[in-house]
Amino acid sequence: MKKAWIILGCLLLTGLAAPVENSQVQAQSQEELKIGFVDPQTIMRSMPEMAAIERRLQNFIERKRQEFAEKEATFRREVEEYQQKMSVISDEARRREEERLAGLNLELQEFQQNFQQEVQERQFELIEPLLSKIQGAIETVASERNFTYVLNTMTNNGDFIILYASERAHSDYDITDEVMQRLDLM
Repeated sequence: MKKAWIILGCLLLTGLAAPVENSQVQAQSQEELKIGFVDPQTIMRSMPEMAAIERRLQNFIERKRQEFAEKEATFRREVEEYQQKMSVISDEARRREEERLAGLNLELQEFQQNFQQEVQERQFELIEPLLSKIQGAIETVASERNFTYVLNTMTNNGDFIILYASERAHSDYDITDEVMQRLDLM
């Protein structure tokens, strides 16, 4: 009987020790989890390359707008010419001319629709090398600081991801300045 009590006591102690051990492991893993944050928009605005990229993008947009304006002026001129001769041409010639003008109008609409997509593609093409450079610096700083995660302070739409960070968090976990130093921006 005494032996059964000893075995039962050992089982109970083992069962009680496991939760204590498990909570110690959880506490250790919570201590190891370090989350930093960074504001890539601030970094990007500080990069000297950004001004050149913005100029190149504006030049691209202006060329596309000019190209659209020329296409639109040509289309309007051809519509006016058609309207002037519409009463003196045959029904067959009128039908062919209307089909041709409808095709030109469709091309104009497609150009306008593709314009925004081309601007976005061009913007990504120009900014992607900067983003890669920033990402490399973020990874280096995060590794040096032993961060488990680094969050962006806001989305591309300007919505904040980090809704609150204490003053201590700003000094201890905001790595924006360190990343800027790594990129020689400070």
